[in-house]
Amino acid sequence: MLPEKKPLLLSERIRIQEKLAIFLAFIAGYIDATGLIKWKTYVSFMSGNTTSLGAAISTNKFGVIITSITVILSFLLGIYAGTCLSLSKRIKNSILIFYLVSGILIFYSFIDYFYNINNVSSVAIVGFTMGLMNTIITSVGNQKVNTDFVTGTLNSLARSIAMLSMASDKAVKKEYQSNAIHLLLLWTGFLSGAFIAPFLLYYLEKWIFILPALLVIICGLFISKINFKN
Repeated sequence: MLPEKKPLLLSERIRIQEKLAIFLAFIAGYIDATGLIKWKTYVSFMSGNTTSLGAAISTNKFGVIITSITVILSFLLGIYAGTCLSLSKRIKNSILIFYLVSGILIFYSFIDYFYNINNVSSVAIVGFTMGLMNTIITSVGNQKVNTDFVTGTLNSLARSIAMLSMASDKAVKKEYQSNAIHLLLLWTGFLSGAFIAPFLLYYLEKWIFILPALLVIICGLFISKINFKN
C-alpha cells in the first residue's frame, strides 16, 4: 500500500518556484550571452532586438533586419506554443516543456556540429526555445516574473523596493520585502549565467548548448519527483 501523500504547503511551493526561477534565469542568461557572442543577436532580450531592428531599418542594414525579425517572431512563437501546451487539457505531463527545450538544444547542437547551421536558422531555433522556456515559470508566489529577460525584473524590483519603503503595515512590508528578494535573486541568476557563458564558449564551442540542455533535464526530473511525491 502506498503511503499517504501530503500536499505541499504554500511556503514550500514558493521556495520551489523561487529556486526553479533562479535556475532557469541562469540558463537564460547563459544562452542569451552565447547568442550575443556567436550571432551578435539577443535570443531572449527582445527589447534589444527591437531597438536593433528600428535602427537597422533606418540605416538599411538588411542582414540585421532579417535576423532581428526572425528571432522576435521565433521567440513569440515559442511563447505561444509553450502557453498552449501548458493550458492544453489533453497534455497531462506538466514537465513536457522541460524535455522539449532540452531536446531542441541537444538536437540543434548535434546538427550544427556536423552541418554548420547558418546564423538566421540558429537564432530562429534558439529564439523559439527561449520563448518556450519563458512559459515554464511565470510567477513566484504572487509576484509575476520573467526568467528569460531582465527589464521587467528590474522594473518590478524597483517598484517592490519603493512600495516597501512607503508601506507602514508590517504584513505588507514583509510581502514587498519577499518580492524584492525574489526579484534580486532572479536578476543575479541571469547575470551569473551571462558571466560564465564566454568562458565555457571557449572550451565547448559548438557543444555550448549541451550544458543548459542537461540543466533543463535536471530541472524537469526534479519537478517530476516532487509531483510524484505529491
